[in-house]
Amino acid sequence: MTQIQVLLIDDDDHMREATALALQLADFDVRALPSADEALHLVGFGFKGIVVSDIRMSGMDGLTLMNRIHDLDRDIPVILVTGHGDVQLAVRAMQEGAYDFVEKPFTNSHLADVVKWACDRRALVLENRLLRAAAGHPDDIEQRLIGRSPAMIALRDKIRAVGPTEADVLIMGETGTGKEVTARALHDMSPRADKPFIAINCAALPSMLIESELFGHEAGAFPGAMRARFGKFELARGGTILLDEIGAMPLEVQAKLLRVIQERATTRLGTNDSMPLNARFIATSKENLEDEVAAGRFRADLLYRLNVVTLRVPALSERREDIALLFLKLAQEAALRYRLDPVDVPAQITTAITDRDWPGNVRELRNAADRFGMGLGIGFDNAAPDAGSGLLADKMAAFERTTIANALVAHGGNLKSVYESLGLSRKALYLKIRRYGLDRREYSFDESDS
Repeated sequence: MTQIQVLLIDDDDHMREATALALQLADFDVRALPSADEALHLVGFGFKGIVVSDIRMSGMDGLTLMNRIHDLDRDIPVILVTGHGDVQLAVRAMQEGAYDFVEKPFTNSHLADVVKWACDRRALVLENRLLRAAAGHPDDIEQRLIGRSPAMIALRDKIRAVGPTEADVLIMGETGTGKEVTARALHDMSPRADKPFIAINCAALPSMLIESELFGHEAGAFPGAMRARFGKFELARGGTILLDEIGAMPLEVQAKLLRVIQERATTRLGTNDSMPLNARFIATSKENLEDEVAAGRFRADLLYRLNVVTLRVPALSERREDIALLFLKLAQEAALRYRLDPVDVPAQITTAITDRDWPGNVRELRNAADRFGMGLGIGFDNAAPDAGSGLLADKMAAFERTTIANALVAHGGNLKSVYESLGLSRKALYLKIRRYGLDRREYSFDESDS
């Protein structure tokens, strides 16, 4: 079976060291970390391990960490360690998807038993995924990047080809299309999969601190630097660095980044000593970087260094045939996440979401699916498309809906007269009424015709 690692997170140094030692003595492969943020850099869809985390920690707490992990892979077991007064919180965590919880003070043997069961479960999940892939079933990438459109099939094929290489990659796509999901898939398919995946949001880094965040600093490097600090690049040694929305990076920092990528070495602020950096770089951008170069906002030499391979993630408007399939999956996931019964998606809903524009792409579609999974509808008018739309399919659908509605009015809602006058079967008329959301009560339907 697959060797499973135990990722242990606790901000209490003494508790973390004692728990790690106990698990190591029980023959577990343990990696202990003081913060949840560090753990997220190591966890992905193909993570060969489980997570044991204290609930109450400074910074990100254990419950938030669990939900972030389950956004990446729902099948990663997360065991939460609770204090005496946190049992209600632990019960809530179980309802939200925790594998188990262990209450302090616990015996080492009890913790080892719970960890063993979780490791066995994770090993079985990973083995089952391998067997499904060997049998020709959809692989992990198809579960993460869903779609049968030619654009998505081509994207997955490119990821399978580029992932195992050391090539740096530039990922282009609109907001919400899944650029970070694509980057994680590349990492998980590479020989670096068991090493850190460090995601850096270039648009969110404070301009005054961006160099310190990326490169780190020595004590006294600038006012307020009381002690040395690792930079994000150092934390990624051996793994993958994702530069999210790289177009937002200031020009002066772009020049230093170019040197890091070229030399595969990084230098902390306050010193001239460089450190080797064995890492792969992946960058994303929603902007056309060639246009940014022309406008003087992005360095041409950095663009040419990054785009060894360029992947483009299509917008939902470019793959409408995938929208219904994706919505169904997201709605079912939402129902499971909120501990609700699976939901049925009527044909009129799938028609409405397929015809609708989604400027926020998958992120916006996920929000709509979450609302629907909770029984709150989809959050917008799901009537048939307006005839003013320029798409031929929209105009045809609007014309058909209007024709059926007019026939219902003309025949006083008598269904037999309607389907005979339109040359339809009764079943076909029923399906179209359902598709276009026509309310039978508005036309004084004769129930004997139904």
